[in-house]
Amino acid sequence: MKAAKRWIVREPFTNDREAQSARLAEDINVTPPLARLLFQRGITTFEEAKHFFRPALHDLHDPFLMKDMAAAVKRLMEAVSGHEKILVYGDYDVDGSTAVAVFYDFFRQRHDNIDFYIPDRYTEGYGVSWQSIDWAEQNGVRLIVTLDCGIKSADKVAEAVRRGIDVIVCDHHLPGSHLPPAGAVLDPKRQDCSYPNKELTGCGIGFKLVQAYCMAAGIPAETALGYLDLVMISIAADIVPVTGENRVLAYYGLQLLNSSPRPGVRALMDVAGLNGEISITNVVFGLAPRINAAGRIHHAREAVRLLLCDNPEDARSFAAEINSYNTDRRTFDSTITDEALTMIGQDEWLLKANSTVLYHKDWHKGVIGIVASRCIEYYHRPTIIFTHSNGKATGSARSVPGFDLYEAIEECSDLLDQFGGHTFAAGMTLPVENISAFRLRFEEVVSRRILPDQLIPKIEVDLELGLSDITPRFFRILRQMAPFGPGNMTPVFISHGLRLSRPPYVMKEQHLRLEVIQNGSQPFTAVVFGGAGHLDDLNEGKPFSLCYTLEENEFRGSRTLQLLVKDMRF
Repeated sequence: MKAAKRWIVREPFTNDREAQSARLAEDINVTPPLARLLFQRGITTFEEAKHFFRPALHDLHDPFLMKDMAAAVKRLMEAVSGHEKILVYGDYDVDGSTAVAVFYDFFRQRHDNIDFYIPDRYTEGYGVSWQSIDWAEQNGVRLIVTLDCGIKSADKVAEAVRRGIDVIVCDHHLPGSHLPPAGAVLDPKRQDCSYPNKELTGCGIGFKLVQAYCMAAGIPAETALGYLDLVMISIAADIVPVTGENRVLAYYGLQLLNSSPRPGVRALMDVAGLNGEISITNVVFGLAPRINAAGRIHHAREAVRLLLCDNPEDARSFAAEINSYNTDRRTFDSTITDEALTMIGQDEWLLKANSTVLYHKDWHKGVIGIVASRCIEYYHRPTIIFTHSNGKATGSARSVPGFDLYEAIEECSDLLDQFGGHTFAAGMTLPVENISAFRLRFEEVVSRRILPDQLIPKIEVDLELGLSDITPRFFRILRQMAPFGPGNMTPVFISHGLRLSRPPYVMKEQHLRLEVIQNGSQPFTAVVFGGAGHLDDLNEGKPFSLCYTLEENEFRGSRTLQLLVKDMRF
């Protein structure tokens, strides 16, 4: 049974804010609940609403506002005109794979001396690798362009430069104390970079460089915009804010994906069973895991090969292969998660702990981060899953909202060989014999630092709704608030005093489908995944509250609104 959840409802509006949101409702002709939703997201005027509901390509920022952009474009133009060999280098996740696909595809059409390189997750690891520098030198590379990595690879960049290879770094991670000695470093998070959007993905920065090159070379702007589908996939997968410029990129990327998907993406949509209009949610749960699976199970170049494929028949073959990697990934994920939960359930110390640290020498390194996240769904606390790799214990860590995982691990650093990451996720290696000591130290640090509320999962609720507020027009406008993501999450509602209009229906012995009413309202279907445990309370006729999102269900050509329940209370 998953942990009980806290419902965190946004603070009620003051009289002044209520009056302002009422004016907004009147100005843009929406109901008061919709106006409150917009107001919560910082949209308080007619003009702001216009920009929000109608994103415009002319709102994209000038790429030359980014520090070093002019130098990067100049060096690329020199390489193209001089027929120098260019190596496009990317990370092995979705962001890196889409970035390589965008950049390589654009330049291979304009330059015949280009190749791409993605490091092996297991033998080379994250960032620019020493092996890649050797490979570049042996293959006559004169310019390396790194995408979604490189900002923390100053030593490798310096070595490339020492060997006569120029480097352009395109990254979106926080720089260290020293920037790499590259000819150009494109990273909005540089302290001396005034680019307005600090939250571009790695693929987004590669796109901005392509956009700048088009401007400098007199290439039509539409050429760069043709890659927005891949930029959108990176935005969805990398969990960056879907606001400002990212909202524009995601909005038009989704349009492109739905109107004319490239053959590789079309084939991936088919094997994922995605039909009808594709949303960011479909990308997050349908496309991104499959692209990621290539790097986790085999090699990420297979994902890039699929994204670059322009032959539909070959694309179908590549997609089937990628899908098989994802099937393997899911098998590993499910099996290891079950084993991890069993280990916790059989260990009294672990059951009472404020953290989870598990080790098994045979667990697959490519899925231990996913398993850590799965464990948090059941035991809501900082979690680290270790496996054996190259004579060491390799771990992947995940945190809970509000708890700084990186700082906690740093307090244990004397037991580690190396570690890296950020507040919510990290990776590390240590001697196998140090695991027991690390588990005790990490538990002590977490217990000292974590707040009681951080050990209870929460659901952030936007508004209380009456079922009578939910109309086809309400939902139609709600959908226009998409694309959803960080900074503009799918709205979550609560409704109280609900009753059943007919007996509950149990699906697959664990899920529920309910018909709910409120004060004589029309009935709505509510789907409660994993909700069969509430059956006795429902059969007793108790009134209840639901926390839910809204979705449209299509069955035999008929469309109806239904509640997708996140939690319920009696």
